[in-house]
Amino acid sequence: MEKVAIITGSASGIGFSIAEAFYQKEYKVVFSDIHNKALQDCTDKFDKTKCLGIPCDVSKEEDIKHLIQTTKNHFGRIDVFINNAGLQYVANLEDFPTDKFVQMLNVMLVGTFLSTKYVLPLMKAQNFGRILNMSSINGLIGFAGKAAYNSAKHGIIGLTKVTALECATYNITANAICPGYIDTPLVRGQMQDLANTRGVSAENVLNEVLYPLIPQKQLIDTKDIAALALFLSSNEAKHITGANLVIDAGYTAQ
Repeated sequence: MEKVAIITGSASGIGFSIAEAFYQKEYKVVFSDIHNKALQDCTDKFDKTKCLGIPCDVSKEEDIKHLIQTTKNHFGRIDVFINNAGLQYVANLEDFPTDKFVQMLNVMLVGTFLSTKYVLPLMKAQNFGRILNMSSINGLIGFAGKAAYNSAKHGIIGLTKVTALECATYNITANAICPGYIDTPLVRGQMQDLANTRGVSAENVLNEVLYPLIPQKQLIDTKDIAALALFLSSNEAKHITGANLVIDAGYTAQ
C-alpha cells in the first residue's frame, strides 16, 4: 500500500525538495502552497496519478479543512503531514509592524495547530501517522531582528511536544525539524535585510554575519532536510517522537 504525504509550502525551497524526495520513494504526494501558479508549475513535473496540487492558505481554517478532506477523498488516507509553510521578515523590535508579526504567527504557528487538529482524527482512525513540523534553530535560540520568526518557531517546538504526548498510543509520532541556514530563495532573500540590521553590505552578509556563526562555513542543501524528513516518516523512526532534530552545520553546538 502506497502511503500518502502532504507537504505545505511545497511549491519551492525546502518544501519542494521534501515533496520530490517522498515522490521518489513511492509516496503519493500532495503539494500544497498559497501560490497557485507556482503550485501548478511544480505538479506538472510529476505523474498526476501519484501527486495532487491543492492551493491552501494555512492560516485559514477552512483552507486547512479543505486540504485534508480533499486529500482523504482523493487518496483514501493521510500518513504523513509536514507543516513547512513559512515566511520571513527582519526588523528590529521597535520597528516591527504589528500586522506582520500577527501574520507570521498565523502562518507558521496557528497553521501548524490547525493542520494537526484536523489531521489527527484521520491518523488515529488508521492507527498510523507521522507529523513533522518545520521549526528552526531560531526555535531554540534567539536572533536579533526576528521577533515574529523566533516566536513562531519556539511555539512550534512546544506544540510538537504536546502533539507527541497526546497521540503516543496511536502509532503516531510528532517531531520538529530545526534547520540552520539552508540554501533557499527565502534565506538568500534575507541577505539585504540582515545587511540593513547589521550595518554591512549585502554581498558581505555570508562572510561577516552568518559564516562566523556556522562552524562548517556553508549553507545546508535542501536535500539533506528531505532525507531527514524521510527517515522520521519511516517505521525505523517509530520511537522518535516529541524530539527537536537539529541540522545546522554546527551552529547550536557553540
